[in-house]
Amino acid sequence: MRLSELRERLLDRDEPLTEDLKRMLQADPRVGARRLLQTKERRQRQRAAREARQSALRDFDRVQARGQVLAGVDEAGMSPWAGPIVAAAVILPPDAGLSGVDDSKTLQEKQREALAEEVKDVALAWSVAGSSPEDIGRLNVHHAGLLAMRRAVAGLRPRAQRLIVDARRVPGFAGPQSAVVKADAKSLSVAAASILAKTTRDRLMRRLDEMHPSYGFRQHKGYGVEAHRRALLHEGPCPHHRLCFDALRDLLSDSGA
Repeated sequence: MRLSELRERLLDRDEPLTEDLKRMLQADPRVGARRLLQTKERRQRQRAAREARQSALRDFDRVQARGQVLAGVDEAGMSPWAGPIVAAAVILPPDAGLSGVDDSKTLQEKQREALAEEVKDVALAWSVAGSSPEDIGRLNVHHAGLLAMRRAVAGLRPRAQRLIVDARRVPGFAGPQSAVVKADAKSLSVAAASILAKTTRDRLMRRLDEMHPSYGFRQHKGYGVEAHRRALLHEGPCPHHRLCFDALRDLLSDSGA
């Protein structure tokens, strides 16, 4: 059999590697055949690892749900110097198949964008909400983050009966909730929420970049990196900067801006 045909079957069409085909490739003297087998086996191991990971994340949610409608809640954008905090809440079916969904910080931007659409398609309910720089200045960043999460949970239809949150509790929620450290790496629903929160905020920062191109929001998403610091010193702040942040206020004060 030609290697091009084998490659199309095993890699392009992702047909299963049968034992007979495996033995044939092992006995094939062509270097390309051995490399093809190695690639196929590596992909199988990676798929098995993803499936095991997904199973562990789903099992964690089943235990947490205790027979109730469970929503995972997470936020993005607590630390940046500009832009909103965005929170998301997601209710997934118990048998949700979301291969590749994990803590958003471990994923590349293109992966997050694709998975965000998959989460929206699979979820029983999802909601995103935010807190503005004005909210942050009025409440402080911690409480503004809680406000964004409360708004996201309130937007769920159907309603959640129980919450699992990354290391915090959502104020004003009447049902039980669990504050789990690093929940975005343990719970499938929180991992899904982290992806929606991150992708939504990134899109908002890209829009802000179009409105205020001098700051480079598209690249750094509002974090206090050196390029952002230089732009602030040159341009001064825009209406979307969090002027209540000590580091930002000190930078502008020292510069006389």
